[in-house]
Amino acid sequence: MKIEEIYQCFLQCESISTDTRKIEPNSLFVALRGDNFDANTFAEEALKKGALFVIIDNKNYFTDPEKMILVGDSLKTLQDLANYHRKQLGLTILALTGSNGKTTTKELIYSVLSKKYETKATLGNLNNHIGVPLTLLSFDANTDIGIVEMGANHQKEIEQLCAIAEPDFGYITNFGKAHLEGFGGVEGVIKGKSELYTYLRENQKTVFINLDDPIQVEKTEHITTYGFSTKDKGNILIKSITANPFVKVEFSNQSIQSHLIGIYNANNINAAITIGKYFNIHEEDIKQAIENYIPSNNRSQLINKGSNQIILDAYNANPSSMAAALNNFLQLDSDSKIAILGDMFELGNESLCEHKKIVENAKKETNITFYFIGKDFFSNRTEENHLLFFENYDDFSKKHQNKPKNSIILIKGSRGMALERALDLL
Repeated sequence: MKIEEIYQCFLQCESISTDTRKIEPNSLFVALRGDNFDANTFAEEALKKGALFVIIDNKNYFTDPEKMILVGDSLKTLQDLANYHRKQLGLTILALTGSNGKTTTKELIYSVLSKKYETKATLGNLNNHIGVPLTLLSFDANTDIGIVEMGANHQKEIEQLCAIAEPDFGYITNFGKAHLEGFGGVEGVIKGKSELYTYLRENQKTVFINLDDPIQVEKTEHITTYGFSTKDKGNILIKSITANPFVKVEFSNQSIQSHLIGIYNANNINAAITIGKYFNIHEEDIKQAIENYIPSNNRSQLINKGSNQIILDAYNANPSSMAAALNNFLQLDSDSKIAILGDMFELGNESLCEHKKIVENAKKETNITFYFIGKDFFSNRTEENHLLFFENYDDFSKKHQNKPKNSIILIKGSRGMALERALDLL
């Protein structure tokens, strides 16, 4: 069956799913295969649960010619369908990637653009080779602007996602030490993320950039750019940035007091301001959108628990974001500071070295009590009174009996560490 015919089936459906546990009535179910599963085996179950059509790529489960669409590769069909849908809608697509801050930036941009346009954006972390097509297929004829978050941990992934989404605009938050194992080091990260720039350059599109970042400036040569700076250059001048603890930004005649903690979130705000200005959002609306945004999902949340203030930043971590969070933590005023830090994942051969750097820097900060949790931090354990090491979370939870009072506490680690559990101990 041709993609045009499959698209007509898609148009008859009210939603799309790749998970039979989330099947909705009159939906399109796409049966994907993985290393340890084959969703083709659930094709009939999907129909019984209310799916209108099912896309499968295993002929052994082709039992209903009227409702089942047999293809050579279900994943490739999902991606082709998303690209075809994107072309039919002809809407404006803004692609977003980077090592740190993607989701927060996406949500801020969404809040700003929604002031004037019918805007839709990536839900949750649907930002890979499956998530991006599902995101595109969630856009409809009423959507003016679609914001597509793109995640990657290997070369050529962003290139593939751009081929599917065909973005008109792009923004890279930063180039940091994330997914070093897959990218093969920091230079690999820069090369991989810059595949977005390559697509936009080759297709004469526009890039939003942080003009204070020399790498972004270098990599966007010969591309149409629209950028922000704190140094009186570019399109948007950011006059002032403070964070004590919430980030405050001043531009033009506006002062924006956000609910985001940490100076490292300033550029996320600056990007939303810049993109809002490009799309002719009124400055008062930009201010209101950013000030009304409250972070969730364990991302830079400030939580008051008893007499303690907790900065919960446990959604993810890499050496760049960990260093930024700690630098911000050092600047906060408190007589009692505690940092609960978990291992950083996907660092490959650099892992022990990068964890050691964090520990070595922590040695100097004798006014902070550090709890290091995870095997890589534990492998770098040292005898310092203010540094405590635990091989895993269970070991930490069993031995941590002291209930802190009147303290400010930072909790940060990779998603797999699930350090939000520590809230129950505080």
